[in-house]
Amino acid sequence: MVFLGVDWAEEHHDAWLENEQGEMLGKARIGNDVGGVRQLHELVAEHADDPSQVVVGIETDRGLLVAALVGAGYQIYAVNPLSVSRYRERHRTSGAKSDRADAKLLADLVRTDRHNHRPLAGDSDLSEAIKVLAREHQDLVWTRKRFINRLRSALREFYPAALEAFETDLGGLDALAVLERAPTPWQGRQLSQAKIVSALRKAGRQRYLEHKAAEIQRALRSEQLQAPSQLQAAMATVVSSCVAMIKSLNLQLEQVAAEMTASFKGHPDAEIYLSLPGLGVVLSARVLGEFGDDRARFADAKARKAYAGTAPVTQASGSKKIVLARFARNRRLADACYWWAFSSLTCSPGANHYYRALRTRGKTHHQALRGLANRLVGILHACLAASQTYSESVAWPQPQDIAA
Repeated sequence: MVFLGVDWAEEHHDAWLENEQGEMLGKARIGNDVGGVRQLHELVAEHADDPSQVVVGIETDRGLLVAALVGAGYQIYAVNPLSVSRYRERHRTSGAKSDRADAKLLADLVRTDRHNHRPLAGDSDLSEAIKVLAREHQDLVWTRKRFINRLRSALREFYPAALEAFETDLGGLDALAVLERAPTPWQGRQLSQAKIVSALRKAGRQRYLEHKAAEIQRALRSEQLQAPSQLQAAMATVVSSCVAMIKSLNLQLEQVAAEMTASFKGHPDAEIYLSLPGLGVVLSARVLGEFGDDRARFADAKARKAYAGTAPVTQASGSKKIVLARFARNRRLADACYWWAFSSLTCSPGANHYYRALRTRGKTHHQALRGLANRLVGILHACLAASQTYSESVAWPQPQDIAA
């Protein structure tokens, strides 16, 4: 066996190769291109005949370099950077750090401690594509929310009538259509009902046009405090900018959602995910993408729960014992599981009973949802292991039992 540590960076990578005794066999700084990967393979080939004899430690699980290492047949361990930092402190107290030293450290880590780490999952290309699309969709949702908040803040400064008119859906098509035509209070008061109807129709509204237009006109013409004209002109520019960005993000969200939906529905596990209560296409794609589809990735339901961040952490010392929410976790997956649990309350009697029982025991709303999410992740693991869709009677055979 030989052990390769790779400290990766944007422009170059440092590599360190050693044997089972920890003796250096070679080191190199390689470029982030085809020539660099060829140089790395040549370094390894001098000391290993079989690719399966090469164990690689690296701090990332994605990218072209990782794909090249996987394609070569090496055993890959993608080690969390926080674990690498703690391992560095274990052997070096001076605080010194360099790329070459980190490459050696990664080689040492997989040589002596790889049994404490998980090898890189063998997820399918389709699963990786779903993860990319699901993350992009979530990023677009978060970005859109930031611009809506920015728009709300700007309107609160000088145009409260618009907030009154579109209080419930400031990022919706109706609000964007009207604010695009009337970004200032004066312009809003000048809009006739016919112009508002035209804007709403152009934005896509088909029902209750006259009624909605009358409500909007009444709100825009209500008596409000006025800001100085120069300030209004400046704030109008901010409003127009936010409206344009939100409209663009809405379009991008539709396109990414369509691609994500098509990819997810083509996955063999899609039927299992969609059968679970609270999981629609979007949440299912996020959960599947973050978990991956390698059946051997998680040894049991407990490991899957820990990865999801739903399993609590116990800190015990002597007579002191504290149970806390898990801080180190996949935050995207934890967020998806939280909303999964919340959505399941209205479509699963068993999930709702479990949540109510936890609340009766004194758990807060968020604690009860995390507990429910933990249970649902375990149910998902059982469904995937058995390749069976969800069954309410099998998942919740004894509703009164609320053991985790």
